[in-house]
Amino acid sequence: MAESTGPARSADAPRTAPSASPRALSEVYDTALLDLDGVVYAGGEAIAHAVASLRVAREGGMRLAYVTNNAARTPETVAEHLTRLGVPAEPSEVVTSAQAVARLIAEHVPAGARVLCAGGEGLRVALRERGLSPVDSADDDPAAVVQGYGGPELPWGVLAEAAIAVNRGVPWFASNTDLTIPTGRGTAPGNGAAVEVVRIATGHTREPRVAGKPLPPMHRETILRTGASRPLVVGDRLDTDIEGAYAGGVDSLLVLTGVTDAARLLTARPDHRPTYVAADLRGLLAPQPEVVADGEGFRCGGWRAVAGHGGELALDGGGDDAVDGLRALCAAAWTAAGADGRARVSADRALGALGL
Repeated sequence: MAESTGPARSADAPRTAPSASPRALSEVYDTALLDLDGVVYAGGEAIAHAVASLRVAREGGMRLAYVTNNAARTPETVAEHLTRLGVPAEPSEVVTSAQAVARLIAEHVPAGARVLCAGGEGLRVALRERGLSPVDSADDDPAAVVQGYGGPELPWGVLAEAAIAVNRGVPWFASNTDLTIPTGRGTAPGNGAAVEVVRIATGHTREPRVAGKPLPPMHRETILRTGASRPLVVGDRLDTDIEGAYAGGVDSLLVLTGVTDAARLLTARPDHRPTYVAADLRGLLAPQPEVVADGEGFRCGGWRAVAGHGGELALDGGGDDAVDGLRALCAAAWTAAGADGRARVSADRALGALGL
């Protein structure tokens, strides 16, 4: 594990505060495993500070890998998009859940098998990369069914074909089960919503094998393709990015530019608690401040947070960095969490003081 200071987690001792790092994270870790939607871009447009931060991190020697649960686009298309945004990227630096599920399917069906593909071009290309043959109908004698995000253009008939094949007993796979996906106009249904459609059509009697974050096949695919020895997972979702890092035994950085807001972070269960927290990707380029115990509370920067007996979080002090206050609040909330590891706190007033 790369160097860090502050409370760490283990199977017996859940993380009770964000960790500190005396050096910039880009100097401590050899590879950033970056989620895309909500971290690097939203709705196709770069998120503030993302492009400049990634350029500086790369110039300083950190390798960048783009790891996404979105199975719709090919690595070539993703790399072209990133390059247009100002972050030069090669297809080999992109790892998708389509690639992870294609490898998983190839391990369970004969070589060259037909696979009913309910997804976009990214999924079809990944299947062919593994020597599998995408087909469109349940009557094409598929050896497997796979679902992956296909964008708003995915025809309803494709889901019908998938459901028919699954009801016939064909093995069922899914690139991921994210129920939602962020867009530039707001939150939209993700592949998990399409998976639910097929599950409903089976009478809830079947379950797919899932490859994407936070499950092990995606972590395995990422490590195989990047060769990272000291990776840092960077994401915006607790239930995919951070949980996947936890399951893989690697450190993580949560950025607050996507799905997860400050209130949700405070109530995160133990396997959803990131190693580090930052407002955006500039967090890669800076040391991470220490959270220290201070009487019955916790201090970070100029902020001090306390969890009252009724679950009300109180915050006092001040400072230039609101995220320091959030880090202190995390320590107070996570330390006060119940036996199930879930913090039940009221934080509206405290977060209001931070502008979060």
